[in-house]
Amino acid sequence: MTMMTRPAIDPKAFRRALGNFATGVTIITARATDGSTVGVTASSFNSLSMDPPLILWSSMKEARSCAIFESATHFAVNILAADQMDMSNHFARQQPDKFAGLNYEEGLGGAPLFPDCAGRFQCESYAKLDGGDHWIFVGRVVGFDDFGRAPLIFHQGSYGMVYNHPDAFANSDPAVSEDTGTGRIGNHGFFLMLQAVRAYQARYQPKMEALGLSVIEARILLVLNDLAGLTTEQLVTHLHTPETEAHAALVNLEDRGLVAQDGDCYALTEAGHAQATRCWRVAEAHADEAFAGLEPSQVDTFHEVLRHLIR
Repeated sequence: MTMMTRPAIDPKAFRRALGNFATGVTIITARATDGSTVGVTASSFNSLSMDPPLILWSSMKEARSCAIFESATHFAVNILAADQMDMSNHFARQQPDKFAGLNYEEGLGGAPLFPDCAGRFQCESYAKLDGGDHWIFVGRVVGFDDFGRAPLIFHQGSYGMVYNHPDAFANSDPAVSEDTGTGRIGNHGFFLMLQAVRAYQARYQPKMEALGLSVIEARILLVLNDLAGLTTEQLVTHLHTPETEAHAALVNLEDRGLVAQDGDCYALTEAGHAQATRCWRVAEAHADEAFAGLEPSQVDTFHEVLRHLIR
């Protein structure tokens, strides 16, 4: 009798599949015994128990900050608000002193607490569990703040924000029409833009996947096709995605010979330029399809309205 062998798991495909689960974004902080502080961006935060009040998060065992969390008596979980994307990117980068110039207060055990978050949890170190290539840190909550701010969301390599689902409004107010084409939602510019982007993206994403690319990988190719020699930090200003995810996508593209690194900067290879050209063709064809039936003047007006909103 032969033993059943487990099928091989492609790490990159596994990572993409996990990206379907939307999460919040946190910065976990602690103070070491020598007085130094540590902070890392993490989306692995989750609740564990109500009695006692326990939460958990995980860190790669090889991370330089991991040893401090292992020895710290306390740590803090800062749940980022929707307008704190720069904070997320800042703490995802390796740098000598992540706290230099930042406003924060000391919590229990000296763990830094940041202002303007959606919420904060101060925790006593409770347990450390083995989780493969990660340590799972369990904390007992001894204090928390609930500021009620909209949280920052992370999904499939991009940041997002929380919005009420249109169906959540159904029958909640008789004065609001159930027909979103004539009711308040159907005539509100913000909801119209949100629905338009989602519909546009839903039809666009499968076309990029047909080229063997995720949306963020395609965006990188398109940006570098016009702006060669960008660092990861410069790229994220065009991608609206965390720097860590941009870096992961760049590693994938580099492995496939589409992107080459020169120092801290990235540029397309010859194969990358060819793939970027395919992406532009798909993007342009998709735009033509989306705007079919509209007069050129209407499309020009639409573009001008978008530029006005951006300004």
